[in-house]
Amino acid sequence: MILPIGHLAANLAGFAGMACIIFAYAYTTGRARPNPFVQHGVNLAGAALLTISLLVNLNPASLVLEFFWSAIAIWGLVKAFRARGRRA
Repeated sequence: MILPIGHLAANLAGFAGMACIIFAYAYTTGRARPNPFVQHGVNLAGAALLTISLLVNLNPASLVLEFFWSAIAIWGLVKAFRARGRRA
């Protein structure tokens, strides 16, 4: 355990993160033109919540996956901010 929170709180954070990522995937699939701020922002929130869970219930492979998931979400947000700046 790396974070000093209880297992119940960590599991709740993990389930909330899982729900965020599933929502983002469904949102992207269901929209013809998804808002990238919603898509990547919710993915980033999900990855952060799952990381909290993984820092209590350590699973190194899943922790690495969440690192990359977060990095891709941040990359998507940066691209969206840059594109928005070019349109303005």
